[in-house]
Amino acid sequence: MRLLQRLFQTPDRGTAPLLYAAIVARGREPHWYEAGAVPDTIDGRFDMIAAVMSLVLLRLEQASEAIPFSTQLTEVFIDDMDGQLRQIGIGDIVVGKHVGKMMGMLGGRLGAYRDGLAAGTLGEALVRNLYRGDAPAPEALAHVETALRAQHARLADTSVDTLLAGALA
Repeated sequence: MRLLQRLFQTPDRGTAPLLYAAIVARGREPHWYEAGAVPDTIDGRFDMIAAVMSLVLLRLEQASEAIPFSTQLTEVFIDDMDGQLRQIGIGDIVVGKHVGKMMGMLGGRLGAYRDGLAAGTLGEALVRNLYRGDAPAPEALAHVETALRAQHARLADTSVDTLLAGALA
């Protein structure tokens, strides 16, 4: 009986679902799609949520005590992507393949945004990852870069304990 409970019971991920919900809410803010010209499509929304998620994961990787929480947060992301794919009609047989591809995309974005922040510009990484190679108007790109840099700065000023409690700055 305990085996069945473990198989069918939702794992306890602590406050990670709270932080993930805040990340999704931030990624769905209208200004990204209006002033930032992020495509308001399934892909565009995934890319925007992945951008915000990447910034949070980059902040969490700076604290060794946050590594288990980063894992939980990523698992919540995987569960959400799995559910979203099933909701739009992707069949059981290929859901895993799609989720794996999405995880690869998130990992690629982590590296691209990490490198872009270190170099002092996110423009190239945003065009490649957020706009999928189709550069928007310079004002739109500047809006998104400015807003993401501001988010990055807020996260840098946010204690890890605040993030571990499930709150996004």
